[in-house]
Order: sequence, then structure tokens, then C-alpha cells
Amino acid sequence: MKEIYLDNSATTKAYESVGDLVRKVMCEDYGNPSSMHAKGVAAEKYIRDAKETLAGLWKVQPKEIFFTSGGTESDNLALMGAARANARAGKHLITSAIEHPAILNTMRHLEEEEGFRVTYLPVDRYGRVSLEALKESLCRETILVSIMYVNNEVGSVQPIQEAAGIVKAYNKNILFHVDAVQGFGKYRIYPKRLKIDMCSISGHKIHGPKGIGALYIDERVKIKPIVFGGEQQKNVRSGTENVAGIAGLALAARTIYDGLDGKVARMRQLKRHFIEEVTKIENTTIHGLHDETSAPHIISVGFAGIRSEVLLHALEDKGIYVSSGSACSSNHPQVSGVLRGIGARQEFLDATLRFSMSEFTTAEEIDTTIRTLYNIVPMLRRYTRH
Repeated sequence: MKEIYLDNSATTKAYESVGDLVRKVMCEDYGNPSSMHAKGVAAEKYIRDAKETLAGLWKVQPKEIFFTSGGTESDNLALMGAARANARAGKHLITSAIEHPAILNTMRHLEEEEGFRVTYLPVDRYGRVSLEALKESLCRETILVSIMYVNNEVGSVQPIQEAAGIVKAYNKNILFHVDAVQGFGKYRIYPKRLKIDMCSISGHKIHGPKGIGALYIDERVKIKPIVFGGEQQKNVRSGTENVAGIAGLALAARTIYDGLDGKVARMRQLKRHFIEEVTKIENTTIHGLHDETSAPHIISVGFAGIRSEVLLHALEDKGIYVSSGSACSSNHPQVSGVLRGIGARQEFLDATLRFSMSEFTTAEEIDTTIRTLYNIVPMLRRYTRH
């Protein structure tokens, strides 16, 4: 049975070239980048080259790139590091109600343990943050705003440029952070042009290794470290650098942006086709927008009358891998805060699956998935208790 992998927002298959490079760095160029001998210098060059690669894609300076263990740590460092460093200027933070847990749980910690006040902005039924609410929330105490680029569950794309413009027009010293974990590799993101002060990305969402991420921090941003150690990376993020991961992340980033427009156009075509066909199944709904203003790779579908977990495992039995909500918290089944946030109807709250594609997804895989859904959805509904 051929496997069909449609859970690319949870993690992606690494490029073969990335796997080869990671192995080479781990097994051949394995020096510690802080060592002064030739092995160390060779390792350090991978880090320098990776910074230049990401700086080129972001149009920023290499010295503004810091490597972390992934998107979660990048988000934590941006929020906690910046909030603590700028607390004298105020203790008010703003985010959206449908952020990733790496943002929401960090904000809750800052609220409950460190005395910050947090405003959670509402979103419309398509999952777009309210710019009016953002305007109304800004005050003299505001020091940081964090809004994601693409929502990981429903694929809504946030109006980042407009939001950053509103924030900077109110007070240019308020820091603007973007969690771009789902947007990087699908959109060209230029932080300085968009007035973004900090931007988080993750390797394993772009066919790179797990356990590696990056954070762009504008050189003017004051930030305190949250990891302490040997003062690597200008003491912003200590610890021996994950050289293999860093090299793999840079190669994955370079590869995914090579021919990006064609890859995105193909995903959009597959997404349109999938939505056209899946909505022929009665009592289904597509959460969020599904036109050109939505992410090209994420489709959130509600199937009334079937628990998402039941349908997920029925698809898995056919070799089709999808997820229910966000994989980052799916080991703890609970109703999605994102679906609640967009006002999804009650019958879809525990009956929604996320199908997420990559450049490797084929039309044949989409058609097979559709045919499988046509067969198993009516059957599962017959056996569901009413």
C-alpha cells in the first residue's frame, strides 16, 4: 500500500540533499565551532554560510540571525527575552487569540508569573486578526506585539504589513514579532520592509532537520537570553551550536526557495481541486478562506457527524496520514482554540481534519484521498451514534 503523506504542517520529509549534508557534518566535519583548530574552523564556516543564506533570503544582515532548537524556542526567546529586556518601558503585550501554543503559553507565563498584561486580539470567521481591535489595544504601556504569519490549523494569512504599520505609527519603539513557522518557504518574507523586528522559523517545516530553528532579531532590539552557558551567538543563545542542523536548515531554505513560485502555484491548484471535490460530500465545511489570500498548503475540513480521531485513523488504515488540529498539541485531545476563535459551528469542533501539502504532493495522491473520503465518510456516519 502506497503511503500518502498529507501532514506537512506537522513536519516534512527532509530533502535527500539535506539528509546527506547532515550526515556529512555529523560524521566528517564534526568539530566544535568554538574550537580554534582546523576542525573547529571548518564547523564555524557552516554557521557563517548558513547565516549568509538566511540573511540573503530575508534581506537582513547575517549578524541579525540566531539559531535555536526550533520554532518553539525562537518564539520563547523573542517574547520572554524582549519582554524582560524592555519591561521598564511598559508591561503590556499584544497577540492574537489563535496563535501557536509556543506563543500563547509563553504569553500566559509572562502574564501569570512575571506580571505582564496581555491582550488577546479576536479574529474574524476566516481567522484574520482584527486590525480595529489592535488599534484600540495599543497604549503607552505596550512594548511588544506578536502575530503569526500563517495560522497552522486553518491556513489564514494575517495582514502583517498593515498590523506592523499600525503598531509603528502609534509608537515606533513597540517591538513587532512574527511567528513565520508556517509562512517561511511559502512566502517571500522581508522583515525590514514589513517593519518586523523579530521573526521565528523552524527547519522541519521546510524539508530540513528537526531540532533546529532560527530567529531574526533586528540589531536595534534589546533582548535578554533565556538560555545561559558559554556565551555562544553573542550571548543571545548559549550552547554549542547544532552545526549539522544549522547546515541542514540553510540548505533546506535555499532549496525550498529555488523555483518557489512554481511550487506554490502547483500547491494552490491541488488545493482548489481538493476543496472542489471534498465539498461534494454532504455536511462538510472548509474552515477559513480558500482563495489566493489563504496559505497554499493548508486545508481544514469539517466532517459533521464523525469524530476527527475516528476519521483520522480510518484514513491511516488506508495509508493516508493527516492530522486533527495542530500536531504540536494533538497528543492532548481537546477542542481547538482556533476553531472556537473563528466561531466554527458546534458540530465541527471535534469533527475537523487538517490536510497539509508540500511540493512533493501529487495530483494522484489528492485524487486517491478524495476517493477514499467518498467511501469512508458515509460509512462512518452510518455507524456514528446520534
